[in-house]
Amino acid sequence: MNDQNHDKQKQRPEETPKNSLGGASAAKSSSGLKKLFAKRWVSPAIFMAAAAIIVTLMWIYQGSDPAKPTTGPDNSTEVAQGEQGEGQVTPEDDVDVVAIAEDMKWPVASKQGLQVETKFYDEKASETDKEAALIQVGTTYSPHTGIDFADPNGQPFDVLAALDGKVTRVEPHPLNGNIIEISHGNGLVTVYQSLTDVQVEEGDEVTQGAVIAQAGRSDLERDLGIHLHFETRLNGKTVNPTEYISE
Repeated sequence: MNDQNHDKQKQRPEETPKNSLGGASAAKSSSGLKKLFAKRWVSPAIFMAAAAIIVTLMWIYQGSDPAKPTTGPDNSTEVAQGEQGEGQVTPEDDVDVVAIAEDMKWPVASKQGLQVETKFYDEKASETDKEAALIQVGTTYSPHTGIDFADPNGQPFDVLAALDGKVTRVEPHPLNGNIIEISHGNGLVTVYQSLTDVQVEEGDEVTQGAVIAQAGRSDLERDLGIHLHFETRLNGKTVNPTEYISE
């Protein structure tokens, strides 16, 4: 009996033992990957990573864009002046002086009795004059778009129409004070700011030398006190008044 059992055991083939540790690791790894890819954020994350790699490779291949504008050290100090500089002529513009029927005159009774506080920013002027024609707006500096007159004693004075024309704008402004604009035809407009005691209305026809207001104050140039800010505009762009007015 014992001999038969012994013979049966000899005839049974040897079984290779299972590697329980390796099997468990493979199963665990497979299960972990399934759970990872089952999460909603995994696929978008992989896509974004691939996209980032592609964009980086394209940037390296193409290099930086030579057409991209650069900012020079001087560009941080000069900006558009805002409402007062609306339609301002830039250095690249070439504006022709239009022919007018009569000579324009200064919008004050006696220019000699007043002080010119700030001149028009003229690109053709010297560096010293251009620097003096910059005004501070907040933390930046802007080209001055007109000429500022003030009485040496800080007194108000009459503001006159520089030329015959039609009043096309009369309104208060939070920064520039009361504003009057007079159209003279051929695209020429004169602008008067920092006013008080306005004596004309929109639509009025005025003659050269007529009193239209008194010099007043503005919040934008409050340091000047009582003064007149005077501009000339051609086709919506500010131009130097001295192009029209002889001294």
